[in-house]
Amino acid sequence: MTNKVLDELKEAVIEMNFDDTEGLTKKALDLKITAADILNDTLIPALDEVGVLFNDGDYFLPDVLMCVKSYDNSYALLEPLLKEGDYTAKGIVMLGTVAGDIHDIGKKILTALLSGNGFEIVDLGVDVTPEIFLEKAKEFNPDIIGMSAMLTTTMPVMKETIDVFSESGMRDKYKMIVGGAPLSKKFSEEIGADGYGEDAQSGVELIKSLVK
Repeated sequence: MTNKVLDELKEAVIEMNFDDTEGLTKKALDLKITAADILNDTLIPALDEVGVLFNDGDYFLPDVLMCVKSYDNSYALLEPLLKEGDYTAKGIVMLGTVAGDIHDIGKKILTALLSGNGFEIVDLGVDVTPEIFLEKAKEFNPDIIGMSAMLTTTMPVMKETIDVFSESGMRDKYKMIVGGAPLSKKFSEEIGADGYGEDAQSGVELIKSLVK
């Protein structure tokens, strides 16, 4: 029964059945499956599969957004349970897709992985300008600022953002990292970033190393 519910939940996320994910999550919790297990064993693998479908051209952006909505309906029930007890976040990570880019799936997967690993997330969404990154950094004081881009045409905004922080005298206050399909370690070094994540999992490991 346990595996059946989790399999149905995973399929509901992948198949964009956002009306079903809340009920299936409640069923899983009623079966005494922990919030962490639901997140790590079902929701994150589901988003991983969605990412593959998107990269392979089987899913398009509207499909991905529906999958993310399905995930969000489930995660909304899990989040308070993940933070019960003497919860102390390992650090604050502020994430955003840079201006001119509305791709969100990679950032969503990274957000899910980081949440499961005990980090507090500030998600600025998509199409975030350098000025907004700076404004929100002052507001939330994150340990890490992560910028995402899926288009080669928006990659230069990452350097513009780092330059805005430098010009404001606040660059040294934050660790700034970048990620996204068209990027590379060489590019991150050229623009002065503190690190590059090839994929969501490597992003988690990078962030863990930077907050030590």
